[in-house]
Amino acid sequence: MTQLILFTTSHCHLCEQAEAILADVKDKHAISWHAVEISNEDHLTDLYGIRIPVIKCINTQTEINWPFSANDILKLINP
Repeated sequence: MTQLILFTTSHCHLCEQAEAILADVKDKHAISWHAVEISNEDHLTDLYGIRIPVIKCINTQTEINWPFSANDILKLINP
């Protein structure tokens, strides 16, 4: 199973869209993810603050920034 991290923050409509895309991908592919709130840690806010939502593949340590589609997530998990 491919594990992903969704870097997000509260009240982010783009992050909500990203979660919906991830849910669609999960219905068809073996992925799991957990959301990480970037505002809880200064270094995450500095790194991802203007790029969220960002998905990171734990297996490959690669990331994609918004905007992304289901196809982009599939490319991330199947390089």
